[in-house]
Amino acid sequence: MLFLVAALMLLGVTLGTVAHVPLPVSAVVAAFIGVWLVVFAVRERHGRRRGTTH
Repeated sequence: MLFLVAALMLLGVTLGTVAHVPLPVSAVVAAFIGVWLVVFAVRERHGRRRGTTH
């Protein structure tokens, strides 16, 4: 339950910050996070095919 409260508070702070940042800055940060997640997914998939975690 404490984890859920902390996660909701963090989400609220993040959304509050995004609301005050200009749209182009938010778009650049969102694109960066998206690329980071894609790279992570590709590395994880590649690592699982080889049978190792790293």
